[in-house]
Formats: sequence, structure tokens, C-alpha cells
Amino acid sequence: MSDLDPLLRGRLGAYRDDVISRVAGPGPDQARQRLRRRRRMTAAAAAAAVVLGVTPVVINAALHADRTPPVPVESVPPPTPSTSAPPTPTPTGSPTQTQTPTPTAPTGPAGRISRAQLLATPVDLPNWQPSEMEGGCTTSNVRLKTNTKKTYVSELADNEFEYGDIDGDGADETIAIVACRYGEASAKQVVAFERNSDERIVTVGRVVRTDDEFTDILAAEITPTGSVQVTVADIVPCCEIPDYLRREQVRTYRWEGQRFEQTDGPTTFGPDPRLTDLRVSMTHELAEVPGTDTRRELTLVFTVTNAGPVDAPQVAFHKIERGERAGGDWARCKPVRLSDSDEPGCLLPGVPAGESRRYTFVQLIPGQPGADASTRSFLILHGDTQDRTWPDRKPDDNTMPSPIRF
Repeated sequence: MSDLDPLLRGRLGAYRDDVISRVAGPGPDQARQRLRRRRRMTAAAAAAAVVLGVTPVVINAALHADRTPPVPVESVPPPTPSTSAPPTPTPTGSPTQTQTPTPTAPTGPAGRISRAQLLATPVDLPNWQPSEMEGGCTTSNVRLKTNTKKTYVSELADNEFEYGDIDGDGADETIAIVACRYGEASAKQVVAFERNSDERIVTVGRVVRTDDEFTDILAAEITPTGSVQVTVADIVPCCEIPDYLRREQVRTYRWEGQRFEQTDGPTTFGPDPRLTDLRVSMTHELAEVPGTDTRRELTLVFTVTNAGPVDAPQVAFHKIERGERAGGDWARCKPVRLSDSDEPGCLLPGVPAGESRRYTFVQLIPGQPGADASTRSFLILHGDTQDRTWPDRKPDDNTMPSPIRF
């Protein structure tokens, strides 16, 4: 080994000096270079692995005077040296910055449908009331119309569409009011539509429909929480029914997985608190008029009792005038008309709740009834301070038959 010692000693010395210089403890210069060396850590680790893997081969070749190229052996990478930087302490007492949450992606197809798209697509509608179905308000493969006057033809009401996520799938649905005329009035439904996975318009379900308890739907709105608020009315102002008689309510509905159910608002209208119960009785007297045989004097005396619960500021008498006015309360009459009658009536000071009043009408009538004479009925109604007449809570006792044929 005397011939090989110098070579071996030289290579071992160079290797020792190189390794010692790499593992020297940290000094001021090394500390200043630490950050720059971190970016080269991966490359340095790989280089160290090559040095450690090749060194045993070099030593073995020198000892045996093997001049052939060495065969590399499997190298084992050295463990990553630990750094001397202290661990970052966990902050205490300071608020953690909260990132803005990412909105949940919709899981259902986009369900915002325009009026034109809905009119152009046949749709299936929820069932109408049985009586309306019998008349012909169809539900299968329906092409909705607009502004039609035909009966039993489903149409899209003029109300604006509403959009919102009503079933919790992250995608908006469309709310529309659909109507079907069965006479002067129309049945109505609030219907929810969306698109399926094939982008075809389909029906989610019916929010609510008109029935015997309320007969009109005025509006529908989707709340920020996904509920549907529907404004309903107890009557339809048609068929000579004035608008002021209508009562309105707002009822809230929510999708419960299979159908809509009411979650808030009144469930019934109940008796109209604006109405009262007038009860009427009548007596009459028919007298000959001296000096003539062509006319007679008819005196009608009405007793009106207000059984409550509200005052009747005025009382309206209809269909009582059949001849020439000749006395009594005619002089105090304020003219009034029923919406379904061309004959003028008489509006007189009313009756407080729990009290009674008498009203007298004297008129001259023909001595003999004409060819078109008939027995008619007088009608007495509650009037308000705005000269409007109101129906009675119990209308059966608000009419009195005429005592003679006119």
C-alpha cells in the first residue's frame, strides 16, 4: 500500500476539507448567507448525496489499484439538516382574518324563464278545482295564452314574473300566475316553473289556487329566504260587484320537498267585520183619494233594527218608488243606486247598533194595476258615510214583498 498511500491520503484529505467546510458551525457570514442558501437546499442535498455515494467506490478502487470505471452503488440520500430557526409561535389574543366565503355553486339548472319562453312552450299545469276541470280548464300539454276572453282557456296573467331559489337547490325558479276564465271571473293559480337537466321547462308545483274560500289572486312575491308571499282576495270585483267590497290578505307559503305549504298569514277570511245585521219589518195602508177614482194613496212604514255588530251610518231603500211621492221621508232622501239596478233608491240617516228606527213613505199609485204590474220586493241595505251600500250579514230578512201589484 506504500505506492497507493499518497493518492489515498490526498483524496481523503480533499474530501475531509470539503466536508468540514460544509458542516462548520454558523458564524456571522454563514448567518448572512442562510436565506440565500435555502433556495439552493434541494440542489445541495442532491450534490451531497452524490458525494456520499461515490466516495466508497473511490476508496475501494484506490486500495485495489482498479483502473476500470467504478460501478455506482445504490445511494441513500442523507437526512435533511435541521434549521436553527425557532418555530413560529401561535398568536394569541388577536382576531383571525376571515376569508369571504365562496358562494355555493347551484346544483340545479338555471330556472329563470321569460314570459316569451313560457308562452312558447307547452307545459303541464297543476289541477284546477273540480268544477273548473269539468268546465274544461285543461292541465296537460297546455299552451298558455294572453288577454283572451274565451272561457276555459288557460292564460298567463299580466302580473310580473318572480325569480328566486324556492327549493334550496342554489338555482332560481320562476313564479307566475296562471288563470282560466269560466265566466266573467277567472280561476287562478300561482305556479312555480324551472328547467330540468335537459333545459326543458317543467312545473315544480302549485303554490296556491283559488277556491270557495277566496276567489282571486292579486300578486305573488318571492322573499329573500325563498318563501312565496301571495296576496289573495275574498271576491272578484266583477259581475256588478264594486271594488270596495273586496278584502285582501297576504299569505306565505314554502316548499317542503313535495309541495308548498302555508307557513304564515291568515288561513281564512271569516265574517266581514265591516258588515252589520239589519232586520226589517213593514206595515202598509192603502187609502182612496177623495175626488178621483184613478189613484190611491199607499203608505209604507218600515221598522229597521240594527242587530250589530257595527253601526249603520245610513240606510238605503231600493225599489220602493212605484208612483208619485206624496209625503213621509221622501223629502229627506238622498239619491243612491245599486250597482245592479237602474232604479234610484233613497238614502236616509241610519241606525246605530242595537237600536231601531222607523221610516215612512207615502205615494200615489194607480187605482187599477196595469197590464205589466207585478208583485215586487223592497230591499233595505246598510249605507256608510261615503254613500256606499254594503251587503248584510243575514240578507234573508232584508227584503219585504210589496203588499200590492204595481
